[in-house]
Amino acid sequence: MHEYPITLSIIKISNEEALKHKAKKITEIRLKIGELSGLVPESLQIYFDMISKGTLSEGAKLVVEKIPIKFRCKVCGNESGVVGGIYKCPKCDSKDIKIINGNEYLIDSMEVE
Repeated sequence: MHEYPITLSIIKISNEEALKHKAKKITEIRLKIGELSGLVPESLQIYFDMISKGTLSEGAKLVVEKIPIKFRCKVCGNESGVVGGIYKCPKCDSKDIKIINGNEYLIDSMEVE
């Protein structure tokens, strides 16, 4: 259900930007969503379709690029992705890590008319 307020923000931000550039319609919004964000792209699109009615973004398609999980080892400084669901450094085998990618979500770009 946390997709609802995020979708409201996407619509607000994209419509404001479109108006700044005197666009008549938004046709596509490209999002980057981290794998750990918990956001479900299909739910975003459903909410988007419902609450964008009557706005510049009505009918726009959301295109989602997933951002993979990436971490930095606090012991050796190695940066790596999660392999097979295992959160440990492949270089030194430490589990003392810091997540550096995968939690974020952002509007990357959009297409307008």
